[in-house]
Amino acid sequence: MKLAIGSDHAGYALKEVIKEYLAQRKDEVKDFGTYSEESTDYPDYAHPVANAVESGECELGILICGSANGVCMTANKHEGIRAGLSWTPEIAELARLHNDANVVCIPARYVTNQVGIDIVSTFITASFEGGRHQKRVDKIACS
Repeated sequence: MKLAIGSDHAGYALKEVIKEYLAQRKDEVKDFGTYSEESTDYPDYAHPVANAVESGECELGILICGSANGVCMTANKHEGIRAGLSWTPEIAELARLHNDANVVCIPARYVTNQVGIDIVSTFITASFEGGRHQKRVDKIACS
C-alpha cells in the first residue's frame, strides 16, 4: 500500500514510530515532513498529504499533530478528502467503515506510541462498507 504521512513538530516523534511500523509491513510511505521537533506550522504538512491522497498518488493519508484538530481541519478543506480524527483504533475503523475516510488524523499528545500504531493498523486494513453509508458519504461535499 502507498501511504502519505505528515506531521508538525508535536507529532514528529510519533510519525517516526509509525513509519518504522509501516516499513516492517513493507508499505511504501511518502513522508511530507516535518523532519524534526523544531516548531513549525501544521498546514505546511497537511496540505501536501491531502494533495497526494486527492490526486491518487497515495492510497491513504496519515496526519499527526498535538491534538489532531489542526491537521484534520486543514485536510478537510480539500474536496476529495474525508479526514477523521481518531484517538482509538475503534474510531479509526468506524471512520473507514462508515465514512469512507481516506486520511486518519492522530493526536500525538493524547495517545501512546502503541495506540498510534494500532490506530494506523486498523485504519489501513479496514474498508468502506458502502450500502446505507454511501448515501450519507455522497452528501458530505458542499458542491
